[in-house]
Amino acid sequence: MHQIKRASSSVAIAACLLLAAAGSVRQANSQAAGPQLDYQTFKEKVEPVFLKKREGHTRCVVCHTVNNAPFHLVPLSPGAATWNEEQSRQNFQLVQKVAVPGYEDSRILKHPLAEEAGGDPHHGGAQQFGSQNDPDWQTLKAWVMGAK
Repeated sequence: MHQIKRASSSVAIAACLLLAAAGSVRQANSQAAGPQLDYQTFKEKVEPVFLKKREGHTRCVVCHTVNNAPFHLVPLSPGAATWNEEQSRQNFQLVQKVAVPGYEDSRILKHPLAEEAGGDPHHGGAQQFGSQNDPDWQTLKAWVMGAK
């Protein structure tokens, strides 16, 4: 009986040590994971890029709320000029399909960029950004790279 109690205590101690070690590994992994996509930056700086009218182009929101592409946005409410909080959170989730944190070749960066500037030649809405120097493209890139 005494051996069973000692064995039970040993198992309990081992389990506690394993749980503590697992927590340390999770914390180290999250710190080493690199950049994260920041919601507040998305809402304040990135979403306005999708609403902006650029000369010779349709606003991103016009096509990307009705298309069936990987980059999809929630439609604006009738009469609204921007998204509400719930819609912004949905957009944030949807845009993560094309924005890989810390990855400069994320589709959100390559797809709307002019081919001669390093972009993808296959964008039905034409290349929204003629250069990587475009301030709006720079905003998207900074966010993907982890800016807050």
